[in-house]
Amino acid sequence: MATELYAGEQETYIIKEGVKVVERFFKVPLDYSNPTGEKIVVFARQEIPIQKAKTSEDQAKLPFVVYLQGGPGGEVPLQRNSGFAAELFQEGYQVLWLDQRGTGFSTPLTPDTLPSHIKSDEQIAAYLKHFRQDNIVRDCEAIRKLLLGDKENPEDRKWTLLGQSFGGFCAITYLSFFSEGIKEVFTCGGLAPLVEEPDAVYTAIVPRVTKRNKIYYEKYPRDVQRVRNIMNYLETNNVVLPNGGKLTPQRWQQLGFDFGMTGGIDRVHQLVFRASRELETIGKIGYKTLQSVEHSQAFDGNPLFAIIHEAIYCQGRASRWSAERIVSQHTQFLWSHVKNLGANEPIYFTGEMIFSSMFDDYAHLRPWKRAAHLLAQDSTWTPIYDLKHLSENKVKVTSATYYDDMYVDFNFAQDTAAKIKGTEQYITNQLFHDGVRAESKDVLKYLFALSKREYH
Repeated sequence: MATELYAGEQETYIIKEGVKVVERFFKVPLDYSNPTGEKIVVFARQEIPIQKAKTSEDQAKLPFVVYLQGGPGGEVPLQRNSGFAAELFQEGYQVLWLDQRGTGFSTPLTPDTLPSHIKSDEQIAAYLKHFRQDNIVRDCEAIRKLLLGDKENPEDRKWTLLGQSFGGFCAITYLSFFSEGIKEVFTCGGLAPLVEEPDAVYTAIVPRVTKRNKIYYEKYPRDVQRVRNIMNYLETNNVVLPNGGKLTPQRWQQLGFDFGMTGGIDRVHQLVFRASRELETIGKIGYKTLQSVEHSQAFDGNPLFAIIHEAIYCQGRASRWSAERIVSQHTQFLWSHVKNLGANEPIYFTGEMIFSSMFDDYAHLRPWKRAAHLLAQDSTWTPIYDLKHLSENKVKVTSATYYDDMYVDFNFAQDTAAKIKGTEQYITNQLFHDGVRAESKDVLKYLFALSKREYH
């Protein structure tokens, strides 16, 4: 496996809170079935708590935890000695914050940064297929061997994984195929549905999104009419966002993506309240509000999420725009239906769902419209889980599971926990999908305690 550390592209510095930072670039194969072929770069920021490692010898003894970010397509910003990073440092870990392939400082993956030889829609689709969790974990394993492969003690060649959301999906894929490199696994909202295609996932998720809509409108009943007014306005006007995207009724509904995060319902209300007020006073939605909507929807800057999201559930099956098909069966989400009902009838916001119309409405997704359709019909996705290996798992898996998670269905999470031998859970209905960020100390306290496997 031709993986190498970029000599001369490392930078080391210390940030104020007593954390040493080592920025690392790795050259890895785009396609692991052709290890001598085209290469891409994967970036990882290593952070070492100085109070735990005052010398290089101390540092070498600190165990590694690799943080796998949610997404797909999410990068990891510089972490300071606060939040869940501080809890990891206090526990005695040095942390490798990975920018998964195609994100952050890794080789970028956007319509304007594709390699020059990738031109046709078919070539674009084939290229994008390499950026799913199956290859993310191959990158991790290649990096592990490079950083820890020369350790004398075999146990010291292993590292721990912490996966948030999609990062947990990656951790389970890692556990399926490269468990020999893993010491322990922690996941937060990341017990992936072990399915072959996403229809069942969205069938389970729609009732959870419906529940959050009901809570939203119960909390802000005047928003029923406000949202209807906004939808009417967007349907009858060509509203262009600052970057050239289109604010259509369906794109407005996509603000509901935030309903599953702490404070998301309140954030959406603020946008609704502001847009409604502007329609009443100036007869249009103002620039600042349009800018706020654009900034709250990350798909332009993170197109990998849109292009690959449904594929993270696919094994030998095509997604065929799964969310779009499933949602279309529920009329409360369909403006074409709800607009003809009484004025007190709410139109529901959608959740963590990708729609084919997004490749028209989001300016930076438009160049990939045809490739997205090709990928939605692709049934050649390789396996991402090995159920037999998971059933025989020997690595501790400790998970924070959120009963009211709007993105990862609780019942699916329980099914997955039952299928991965040795899984223990901290289950709560007091936190949302971002629980490890919102209540870092409490979540990690329970995870570390469960990890000890001390039973009464």
